[in-house]
Amino acid sequence: MLIFFIASACGRQHLPVKSAGVKLHPYDTATFDYLFVEAVRNKLMGNSGDALKLFEQASEINPGSDALWFQMAQILSTTGNTGNVKKYALKAYSLDNNNFWYMMMLAGTYYQEKNLDSAIVFYEKAVNKFPGKEELKITLANLYSESNKFENAAAIFQEMDDRYGVNPASTLGSVKNLMWSGKWDEAYDKALLLLEQDPDEILYNGLLAEIYRGKGQPDKAANVYNTLIERNPENPQIQLAICDFLIEEKKYEDLLGMLNTVIINEKIAKQDKIALMANIIENKEIIEPFGKQIELATMILEAAHPDDQLITFLRPELLIAGGRKLEAAARLEDILNKYPDSFYAAEKLLLIYYEEGEYDKLEKRGEQISKTFNRSFLAKMLYALAAAENGKYDVALEELRKADILSGNEEELKIQVLTQKADVYYRMRDYNKAFATFEEALNNQKQDITILNNYAYFLAEQNMQLKYAEKMAEKVIETEGSNHTYLDTYAWVLYKRGKKREAEKVMKKIIEEGGNDAEFFEHLGFIMESRKNCREAIEYWEKALKLDEKKEYLKKEIEKCRELAF
Repeated sequence: MLIFFIASACGRQHLPVKSAGVKLHPYDTATFDYLFVEAVRNKLMGNSGDALKLFEQASEINPGSDALWFQMAQILSTTGNTGNVKKYALKAYSLDNNNFWYMMMLAGTYYQEKNLDSAIVFYEKAVNKFPGKEELKITLANLYSESNKFENAAAIFQEMDDRYGVNPASTLGSVKNLMWSGKWDEAYDKALLLLEQDPDEILYNGLLAEIYRGKGQPDKAANVYNTLIERNPENPQIQLAICDFLIEEKKYEDLLGMLNTVIINEKIAKQDKIALMANIIENKEIIEPFGKQIELATMILEAAHPDDQLITFLRPELLIAGGRKLEAAARLEDILNKYPDSFYAAEKLLLIYYEEGEYDKLEKRGEQISKTFNRSFLAKMLYALAAAENGKYDVALEELRKADILSGNEEELKIQVLTQKADVYYRMRDYNKAFATFEEALNNQKQDITILNNYAYFLAEQNMQLKYAEKMAEKVIETEGSNHTYLDTYAWVLYKRGKKREAEKVMKKIIEEGGNDAEFFEHLGFIMESRKNCREAIEYWEKALKLDEKKEYLKKEIEKCRELAF
C-alpha cells in the first residue's frame, strides 16, 4: 500500500505566517520571525533538538501559526513519535483545514498507527479539496481495499478505468481488490486484460497464478510460470518469481531443480540470491528433508563470490537451522581463520559452544575473542561462564569485572553480571558472598525471574533460609508457571521444606508434560526415596543416568535404595 507521506512543506511558505484573529505587537512579530527562521535553519542543518526548542519558544509568542506546528510535526515524524506528530499536525490542520500537506501528514500518521479509518477520512478530504490530483484517488481506493471496503474501492477503480482504459494503476488495483474480496472470476477477467497489453509482465502473470491458486487450481498456476519461463528462459526476475511460487506451493523438489539455475545466473543480483537463500533457510519444512542439497547450493554461491562475507554466513545459518550446530561451529572456525575481525562469526561461534556445552572450546575461543573484541559484553560473559565451568574462578571473576565496566548504565546487563558472579561464588563454596551478591541484584531488580529462581535453588541446596527460598520460588511460578525449570526449583524447595507430597505432584506434572531433563528425574528420584518409594526412585535415577552419564553418584543412591526395596 502506497501512502503519499510528504516529508517537506513542498511549496508551503516557511516564512512566518500571521493567522486570522491573532494580533502581534511589532516587537512580538520581530521576535517570532527571528525564532522561526532560526528554528528552520537548525532543522535544515540537522539540529532537530535545537530546532524544536526554538519552535516551542516561538509557539508561546504566536500559537496561531499553522506553519509552526507543521514544522514541529515534520521534525517529530523522523523520530517515530506518532503521538506528538499527530498532535501538532492536528493543530496545524485546525488553523488551516484547506492545506494539502497537513492532510497528507495526518493521513500518513494515522496509517502508521494502523488506524485505517482515520487515514481514509483525510484522504477523502484531500480528494474532495483537490479533485485534480488523481493519484490521491488511487491511494484512497487502495486504502478502501485494505480496510475491506471493497465496493468503495471498486467504484474508484472503475471510474479510472472508464476514463483511461486498461492501465497499470487502476486496473491493477482493481484486480487486487477483486482478489481480496474473493471475486476470483472477475479478477481473472481483469487480469487477462492486463496480460493482453503485456503478456510477459511478471507482476501480471504472478497475479494470474495467484488467482488460479485462489480458485483451487494450483496446476494452472504452475503452468503460468512454466509458460513464462519457456518464453523467457534467462529472465532473472521470472526465475526468482518461480522460486517464490514454488516455496509458497511447497513444491520443494521442483525448487531445488530451479535453485542452482538461479545461483549461476549472472544476471540475477547478488542481493536477490542472498534474499532467496535466507528465505529458504528460514523454512524448516525445506531444511529438514533437503538440507544437504541446499548446503551444496550455498557452496556454489560461495565459490561464485569467494570474498563476500555475508554469503559465507549463509552456510552456518543453514547448518544451525538444520540442527547441525557443531558442523556450523566448524564452518565458523574456518570463517574466523579467514576473517579474524568478523564480529558476527565470533559471537555466533561462542553461542554455539555455549548451547552445546562445549566448555573447553568455549573457554579457549572465548579468551581469544574477548581480547580481539575487547568491547564485546557477550564475549566476556561467555568466557567467564566457560572459565567457571572449568573451575577457573579467578579468571571468571576478572572477566565479569570487565563485563561490568562494559555494561555502563544498562541495568539489565548489570543484573546479568551480578547473577553470574553469584553463581561463581557459589561454585567456590563462598556462600556468604554468593548470597550477598544475589541480594545486591535483588535490590536493583526485585522481580527478576532468573535471580529469584537461582537464589531460591541455591538456598535450597544449602538448606538455608528455606521459607525465604519458598517465597521467591512462588513469585517465579506466579508469572512463569508453565516453565519446567522454574517448576523444578519450586518442587526442590518444597522437598527441602519437608513438603514432599506437594513436591512430588509438581515434579510428576513436569514429567507428564514431557520434561526430559536429567535433573528433573534426579530430583524426582530423591523425592520418591524420601517418601519410602524406592522402586520409583530407582526408575527415575536410571533415567537420569541415561540422559547424563556424568551423574555417577546416582549409582550409589540406586544401590542403597535397591537394598531397601528388594
